[in-house]
Amino acid sequence: MLHAEPADIDAAARGVVRVLIIGDDDGELFPVSHGTGFAVSGDMVVTNAHVVEDAIRDEDLQIGIIPSGGGEATYARLVARSSRNDLALLQLTGSLRLPRLALAGGPAPDSGEVTSVGYPMNVDRAQGLEIGDIFRSQPPVKSRGFISGARPSRQFDTILHTAPIARGNSGGPLLDSCGRVLGVNSFGADNEGGDAEFFFAVSMRELLPFLRANGVTPRVNEQPCISMAELNAAERERIEQEQDAARADLAQRSEQTRLKRERAQFEAEQSVMTEREDRVFLAFVLLLVAFALGQWTIALYNAEPRDEKRLRIVAGITIVIVLAALAAYLTRPGLDEIDRRVAAAMQEGEDADNDTPTASSNGDLALQCTLLPERSRITSAEAQDLTFDWQSSGCVNERTQYGFAGGTWSRVFVPNSEDAVSVNSFDPDRRIYRVERYLLPRSEMSAAREARARYTAPKCGAGDAASRLGDLQTEVLGQLPQQPNERLVYECAPRN
Repeated sequence: MLHAEPADIDAAARGVVRVLIIGDDDGELFPVSHGTGFAVSGDMVVTNAHVVEDAIRDEDLQIGIIPSGGGEATYARLVARSSRNDLALLQLTGSLRLPRLALAGGPAPDSGEVTSVGYPMNVDRAQGLEIGDIFRSQPPVKSRGFISGARPSRQFDTILHTAPIARGNSGGPLLDSCGRVLGVNSFGADNEGGDAEFFFAVSMRELLPFLRANGVTPRVNEQPCISMAELNAAERERIEQEQDAARADLAQRSEQTRLKRERAQFEAEQSVMTEREDRVFLAFVLLLVAFALGQWTIALYNAEPRDEKRLRIVAGITIVIVLAALAAYLTRPGLDEIDRRVAAAMQEGEDADNDTPTASSNGDLALQCTLLPERSRITSAEAQDLTFDWQSSGCVNERTQYGFAGGTWSRVFVPNSEDAVSVNSFDPDRRIYRVERYLLPRSEMSAAREARARYTAPKCGAGDAASRLGDLQTEVLGQLPQQPNERLVYECAPRN
C-alpha cells in the first residue's frame, strides 16, 4: 500500500489557508468564525459555502485569509457561491500570492490513504490560542485516514473517508498520497452511541465544473500516484537491466568477434597456403621448361653449322623463364601474411560499425524532448514536451547557465514567481533531460533566492566557466532537501 510522503503533504499545505470571518468593533477586529480553504490559483481560494455564510448575511463582516506558510494576511471577496454543493470561490484583494494545489484527475478512488489538512477549532482550543494568535500564520493540522467510498449525499457527489475533521476543517482539502486534492472537506457523520466516525468531502465531479464555470482553469494532474522510493527503485532496476543488456551485448559481440577471427584465420591460412603451393608449383613447372630449353640450347650450341640467331633466342627465353621461376618462388606469401589478412578482415567490420552515427557531447544540438511518464513523478507541475537547444559549453543566451560538476551538466533555477526550485540536468551523450522540482516553504524559498542572488553565471567563453558555475551552484543545492518532490524525465531527439 502506498503511504503518503510527508514532503508531498507539506508541499500541498503551503497553499492551505485559514478563512476567517472578521468583525469590527470600533476599529477592534475580532474573529466571528473560521474555516479552511486552499489555493486553486495564485489569488483564488476554494472553501465551503457555509464557511462564508456569516459574511454573506452581514455586510459588515469581512473575509480574511491567513496564509499557512508565513506572509501578511489579507482580505478576500466572494466571487461565487453554490449552496447546492457547499462550494465557494474567493479572490484575494491584496498582493499575497499562494502556491496553488493540483487537483487529482480521473475517477474518484474507492480506497486508499488520504490526508485532511485544515484548522480544526478543537486544536486551537486545546493549544489555548488567543484571539491575536488566530490572526497570525499557523501551520495547518494534518490527519490521516482512508477512503471508504464515493457516494452522493445532500444532492451532490461526495467522498466518504475516515481522515478526521472537526469544525474549522470545513473547506480544507482532502489529499491523496501525492498531495493532490481529491475533494473539499465539508461535514461529518453524526457519532451517536460510539459509532465509527466518517467524514464527507465534496468530490472532483462537483469542484471541477464549479471552478470552470467561474473562469478558473485548475491544475489537474491525471498521472498515477507513485512514491519517489518506487520511482528510484524502478530507475535502479532499469539501470541494472540496461547494464545486464550491455554486458550480454558485449558478450555476444565478443563471441561474434571470436568466431569472426577464427573464420578469418582459417580463410587466411587456406588462401595463403594455397597461394604458396601454387607459386612453388609454378616455379617448379617453369624450371622444368627452362631445363628443357637449356637442353635445346646446348644442342643448338653443339650443332654444325651453328644457328646463332636461333641459339640466342632459345637461350634468352631460357633465361627469362628461369628468372620467372625464381620470381614466382621468392614472391610466394610468407606465413606472416596470415596475420595481416586476419587484421584486415577484422578492420573491415570495425569500419562498418563506425559508420553508425552515435550521440556525442561535442557540438550544438537542437532537440525536441518528449516526456517519459513511466520514468517521471509528477504531482503538481504542468508536464509538456519541450524544445531544448544545447551547446557543448553549457551556454544559454550569452551566459553559462549549465554548470559541470561530478560528471553532470545541471542548471539551478530559482524563480521569483513560484515557490519551487528546479534542478535541470542534461546528459548530452544519452540525450536525457531531467527536471527535479523542490516545493519549498516560503522561508526556505527565500533562503534559496538569497543564495542564488549571491552569484552571477559566467559569460560564455570565460575560462573554465562551466566548472566554475558548477561550484557556484553548490550553495543553493546544499540547502535543498535530500530528495525532490517531482521528477520529470525527457528523452530528446534532433528536431527538424
